[in-house]
Amino acid sequence: MSRTDVLIIGAGLSGAMTATALAGHGFDVHCLEQGSWPDYGKPVHPLEFDPETHRRWTRVPGERGSAGDYPIDASASPVEPLMWNGVGGSTVLYLAKWHRMLPSDFRVRSLDGVGEDWPFGYEELAPHYAEAERQLGVSGLAGDPAYPPADPPPHPPLPLRDFGRRVAHGLDSLGWDWWPGASAVFPRENAARLPHSAPAAGEALGATNTGLRRTVKASTDVTHWPGALRAGVGLTTGAQVRRLLFEGGRVAGVEYCAADGRLRTMRAEHVILCANGIGTSRLLLASDAGAGRDAGAANSSGLVGRNLMLHPLAAVAGVFDEEVDGAVSPLGTQLQSTHFYETDRRRGFVRGAKWGLQPAGGPESHLFSYPWTADPRRWGRDFSTTMRERLGRSAMWSIVSEDLPDPANRVVLDPRRRDRAGTPGVRVEYRQDGNSKRLLAFHIERAAEALRAAGVRTVLADPLVRASGWHLMGTARMGEDPDTSVVDPWGRSHDVPNLHVFDSSAWPTSSGFNPAATQAAMALRSSAHFLAEESW
Repeated sequence: MSRTDVLIIGAGLSGAMTATALAGHGFDVHCLEQGSWPDYGKPVHPLEFDPETHRRWTRVPGERGSAGDYPIDASASPVEPLMWNGVGGSTVLYLAKWHRMLPSDFRVRSLDGVGEDWPFGYEELAPHYAEAERQLGVSGLAGDPAYPPADPPPHPPLPLRDFGRRVAHGLDSLGWDWWPGASAVFPRENAARLPHSAPAAGEALGATNTGLRRTVKASTDVTHWPGALRAGVGLTTGAQVRRLLFEGGRVAGVEYCAADGRLRTMRAEHVILCANGIGTSRLLLASDAGAGRDAGAANSSGLVGRNLMLHPLAAVAGVFDEEVDGAVSPLGTQLQSTHFYETDRRRGFVRGAKWGLQPAGGPESHLFSYPWTADPRRWGRDFSTTMRERLGRSAMWSIVSEDLPDPANRVVLDPRRRDRAGTPGVRVEYRQDGNSKRLLAFHIERAAEALRAAGVRTVLADPLVRASGWHLMGTARMGEDPDTSVVDPWGRSHDVPNLHVFDSSAWPTSSGFNPAATQAAMALRSSAHFLAEESW
């Protein structure tokens, strides 16, 4: 049995930000990670397809079959949950799209009568957004009129490619707003200057999904964990936590299965869950805090696992008549539009969506990714003609829609299938509601209009991309009232005073933006409050 002061579960974005923030403040910090360090020995190349490489870097845990994964049954969901279990978490494979939420996203109940208001507003999170952008070397442009004034990100925005300039002109012709996209992608020569990175960070990345040799993507296995380890944080990989342990109404530590298959115990004064919107609720539901296993831990509200939000995603691609530099280009956002983001009830739905313009990618993307998989012409006798028509000539809008919380959308334990530690897997019960369907239908039509204004010849859409569930939010909601929330506004459990949730499980609503920026800022905010309350 081992012991630490603060035990973090999960070494992804939230876990890395938290570990780095807590390091060097007079107490021991240790992190347990169920996966391993990513092996970049065989990286993804944007113009090649290798079945073995595809399996190694797939976003679907059930296809990857890593020792650090656990069973997820998503057959009752139109959206497949995606994640990367390992050091760096899903930042290893994310597209580094960096979007702050808008001020209205924190007040949807007050403004639109749906969802729940956050227990704080944009202004309180703004300095933590700025600090996260500094730590991750974000590239972007200040001055977007959709936001309050803010200091610019550390690096200028990545230059618009030909397709980006064409779509920008199309939006201008329609009088629709747009802004250069922000990304956690930065010049390679600046990688080692990040505050917590390894000295050779610029050479350490392999599966970057950027498509540019002179830029690198910020994943926390490179940007944060080297500095956290140098500062004395402990990290154990291959450690699958079976359950939380409790004594006298407090969490006392965890039981976990080590990489060698043996069960071990680690005791702690505080436990911080950073295991994502599925993993965190899974662990709470699998732990018995004295109320019986069906209730799980920290669940007097009955809301653990409920209000799962997955951001239903649509994709709308356009094909130009000529090369537009769309095959080898950063896969993050070239430009974004929030022109139709705020509620207009005349449209027949509430809330909105963020559009992000990105390249269509290389041959593999045109065969196996959205929205091309909706078109049977990509195979058979039309294969070569279709590939020639599209490769390098295409651009795509990804449409991230606000997903309203619904208690019926949830994560439940699935004892039929277990991980190597013997912990039950999970079943995802999720449906897309009518508001979401109407919202996406409207935005698909407008996005297609924008592409046609840019001069595309053909438009192809996937109205609901199944393999798009990167954004796992809401299953341990924060709030002031213990009857209607799982944790307080700082992530501390209402039921268990030394148990904390610092990941996106705590979000009351989802916004219509990719969550990485807010997830990082929230971890910094919660960590700062933890230090103020618990410094020893």
